[in-house]
Amino acid sequence: MPERIAFRMNLFPGYAAEYEKRHDEIFPELAQALKDAGVSDYTIWHDPESNHLFGILTRTDDHTMAELPDTEIMKRWWAHMADVMETDANNVPTQVPLKRVFYLP
Repeated sequence: MPERIAFRMNLFPGYAAEYEKRHDEIFPELAQALKDAGVSDYTIWHDPESNHLFGILTRTDDHTMAELPDTEIMKRWWAHMADVMETDANNVPTQVPLKRVFYLP
């Protein structure tokens, strides 16, 4: 059964429009890599007051998301995004998993 997960990331102040622009122009190879890894229905929301980004996605039971950080396309995307959001030393976006507290099917 597919699983929905949610997480929070941190956008640097003043970069909301640039972040959205870059996602409007997402690398086609990255979009395909996400789909190939079992990811679908992926949405990112922005809270302009806190500059938090909230990601929600669905992944298949047999997803391979754990392998994505080792791919060249993911590393290239993270490097492309590192100047607009909080990352670690390897350009991996800082993520905080979110716990679902309510669901209305």
